[in-house]
Amino acid sequence: MSGSGLIEGYRAAVAAQLPASVADELADGLAETYHSYLEKGLGADAAARAAVAEFGEPAVVVAAFTRASPARRAARRLLLTGPLIGACWGAVLVTGHAWTWPVPLVARVLAGVSLAAVIALLAATVRISHYRPARRAATAACAGLAAWDLAAVAVTMVLIRHTPWPALLAVPASASRIAFTARAIRSVLAP
Repeated sequence: MSGSGLIEGYRAAVAAQLPASVADELADGLAETYHSYLEKGLGADAAARAAVAEFGEPAVVVAAFTRASPARRAARRLLLTGPLIGACWGAVLVTGHAWTWPVPLVARVLAGVSLAAVIALLAATVRISHYRPARRAATAACAGLAAWDLAAVAVTMVLIRHTPWPALLAVPASASRIAFTARAIRSVLAP
């Protein structure tokens, strides 16, 4: 492959997997490095190979960007804080005698399945090695978690006659997580 073909192939490989702004910045840096090697007297093919070697193979670069992506950062934070917020809501359910609430079994099962799906998406986001699928999983998980928090607050306010003290922790915790997930979605979807 010729020097310019190698550079264009690299550009296409990262553009297919990373957001356009990141791919363009990488391509600009690669082009500068390529031209730097040309100025040092290397031929076009040797300069292209040297520039690509300096930058690293596209798969390695994409994997590094994926590891540092906003999607993964958000998923890690949500996975770390989830058990604490879940414990707050568990205390609300116990002190609010949730077993007496008039919630159909189907609704309880769907709630459990949807929460499990959100947790699975967060866990997948942390493990996915490609940028765009991690971005999609994180966006879906953040949206699902925000919906879950909104539903938890609404259901608690409607079904509990006397608000138990753990709700004083759970409601603000969920409100904070809703705000965080909204910011995380904007960050993850930013170009």
